[in-house]
Amino acid sequence: MTERDDLLKLDNQLCFAIVTAARNVVAIYRPVLEPLGLTHPQYLVMLALWEESPRTLGDLASALALEPATASPLVKRLEAQGYVRRERRADDERRLAIGLTEEGAALRRLALEVPEQIMARTGLDVERLTAIRDALAPFAGSVDA
Repeated sequence: MTERDDLLKLDNQLCFAIVTAARNVVAIYRPVLEPLGLTHPQYLVMLALWEESPRTLGDLASALALEPATASPLVKRLEAQGYVRRERRADDERRLAIGLTEEGAALRRLALEVPEQIMARTGLDVERLTAIRDALAPFAGSVDA
């Protein structure tokens, strides 16, 4: 095999490393988020709403690098759990505002322990996690095809 052939080895593929890492990250978060009653995608929605609430579905989906059709079921499940509410906007009745309920806002206090638990489970400190996150920046967020 030549050096060029090595480029096609599975273990040499960036895409494989990222997909495997993403699956493993979700598995690491699962037991930490379970006591909060959240899945990993729901946790991301809540993070976005803890930063800014209320938000339109389009704004929320954009912040999460998702299509609105993907974000909508997440919001509906969070609404059923009592963490968010969807209301027609006063300035434009055609648009929904997604905001936190009191329970959703209160959940943030419990979620403050999530980063520490993730660091404990991975053995990585804030600086190392930040470096990994920053190294992934070229591949994160929305991509225009």
